[in-house]
Formats: sequence, structure tokens, C-alpha cells
Amino acid sequence: MTQDSKDLYRIRDHVPDFDEQVAGFRSRSAATRDRLRFETVAYGGGDGETLDLFFPDDRAGPLPVHIFLHGGYWRAFTKDDYSYIADSVTAAGAIAAIVNYDLMPHVRMDTLVRQVRQAAAWTVGNIASHGGDPAAITVSGHSAGAHLACWLFDGPGAASPYGIRGALLLGGLYDLAPLRHSFLQAEVGLTDEEIRDFTPLTHRFAPSVACEILVGERETPPFHEQAARFGDHLAAQGVPVRAGIVEGTDHMSSVRDLGIPGTGAAAALARLISGAGAASGR
Repeated sequence: MTQDSKDLYRIRDHVPDFDEQVAGFRSRSAATRDRLRFETVAYGGGDGETLDLFFPDDRAGPLPVHIFLHGGYWRAFTKDDYSYIADSVTAAGAIAAIVNYDLMPHVRMDTLVRQVRQAAAWTVGNIASHGGDPAAITVSGHSAGAHLACWLFDGPGAASPYGIRGALLLGGLYDLAPLRHSFLQAEVGLTDEEIRDFTPLTHRFAPSVACEILVGERETPPFHEQAARFGDHLAAQGVPVRAGIVEGTDHMSSVRDLGIPGTGAAAALARLISGAGAASGR
């Protein structure tokens, strides 16, 4: 079967070692939780409304804070599968906040957006008591997590209402309409209202939030196309935007690299964190 005959949004069709990579994420995440000091906090009242804070060894603060939102097409994975992202965040001298959220189709998209906003609001309001700097908060997300990260700096205002200084969006989804014609529709049942309300390409974004849009070199064409369109959309609104390719990676290995200090993806993350710290006067 050729790539053209496959669903270009079905990741496992285009990543031969998909299951091995997911297993690697989980084993690395368990090792991260064993190695780094962390604590789990509730940002809301629901069972799934928690996040893990991971701390660098040098805790002279206040420290920058980085929020990570995992992918999985809004219907798979949890924060525990992505603890390893904290390796890069703490190596950059920041506190990592790895966020959990509920999954579709058990809840709808508006619940996920509300939850990530609530997690960010909790971080702004409470991170100082954990040694963090609420004026130096950044966010990254992968795939569906990149889509969810957009809702932390959207709106007509000049600044993010959730204190976000910068965003790194990796392998993201910014136009939901094509997904109605993919394998995913049978699994999550995107509605007309969800496509209308939660397609980033139809929204405005805060021009004070520097944004880096990355995509794996070996991603399928729709991911490259969506990244380019969203970058143009942000630039037209005056948002400082930088676009890049994570060389030699696919949809899964790009986020693998995000959690490996020294890789290109992790270097972009460290640059984001450093920029937010400088902007806050640290």
C-alpha cells in the first residue's frame, strides 16, 4: 500500500515503530519519575484534573515554569506517558508542569479546553509557592496538545490571560475540518460546533506571545501544510512566529527528541524557556 492510499492522519500507518516508541515514552517517563523530585497537584475537582510538577536540582528561584500538553488525538495517553519531557525542561533550569486532561469521546472538546485553561490558571495563581515565577510561564504541546496549547493565548487582548510568555507547537493540528474525513471521526465524532469553535485558524491570538511552530521532517503532508498555514495566520496578526523542521524525525520521534536534552527539538524548548526568563527580568 502506498502512502497516498493511506489515511495521512493515522499516525501508526506512517510510523513503523509506533508501538515501540510509545513503549519507550512510558519506560523513560517511569525513569524520570524515579530520578527527579516531583509532586502531583489537583488543578480542578475532577479525577483527571491533575498535573505533575518536576523540579530541577538547583532550585534557587523563582524559576521559570514550562507547561506541557500531551497529544493522542484528544482521545489517548495521560500525563504519566510524558513525564520524560521534564528531563529537557529541568535541564533548562525550569519547573515542568505536565498536565493531565480527560479524553474524548467520554467528554467533549470544550471540556478539554476548559481543563487546560484551568491548569494554566492554577499554575499562574499557585506556582510561586512552589518556587516558580508566574511571570515566566511558557507552554508546549505535541499534536493534539499543540492544538490545546493554542487556547492559552487566544483572544483579542495583547497578552495571554493565562500568563503565557511563549509557546512551542510541535506537530500540531490547527484546522479540524479535514479530520471529519479521517479515521478519527469514527472514534471521537467531531461536531460542526467543535470544528467551528475550536479551529485555531479561525481565531485571533495575543501578539505578545512568541510562538515557535515545529513539524517533524518525515511527517505526512497535512501536518506540514497545517503548520505553514497557522504560521502565516499568526504572522498576519502580528504574533512573533518562528517556523522550523525537526530534521530526521516523524510524528513520534519528534516528541521523543523534545525530552532529550541536546537534540534540536529540546534546544528549541530551552530557547523558549530562556527567552521567557529574560523577558520577566530574571
